Amino acid sequence: MKKITMMALAALALSGGLAQSRAQETRELVKLPPMMQEHMLRNMRDHLKALNEILGALAEGKVDEAAQIAEKRLGMSSLALHGSAHLARFMPEGMRAIGTQMHKSASRFVIAAKNAELSPDREALHATYGALKKVTDNCIACHGAYRLR
Repeated sequence: MKKITMMALAALALSGGLAQSRAQETRELVKLPPMMQEHMLRNMRDHLKALNEILGALAEGKVDEAAQIAEKRLGMSSLALHGSAHLARFMPEGMRAIGTQMHKSASRFVIAAKNAELSPDREALHATYGALKKVTDNCIACHGAYRLR
């Protein structure tokens, strides 16, 4: 009996916490047609995979490979690959602006990484990681301000 009561209290606490979390949601809901929503989620998952591959390449000292991944999958060259023109019309202006900055930041990371290949000192390495952080700063800003569900 005591165990059941504790489980019931725990369930009640959890459900209250979930309700409270939903009530405190402040991110803007972006309404997309279901097919476009799935397309955007696929893109974001690929962005995350690309970031992981970039970090892996950097960890192995393969800066040029990291730069290639960044430009192909995240940089300004990747816009057609992701169908961004189709998605952009459904996004609020702020979301579009953050997305554009993320892609620009990725292309700037490529420049920093290429510079690090030419001058592999600590300063160049710091600039490379600093440029990569600017990419993820945009991810954090967007996910902090907008939601799809």
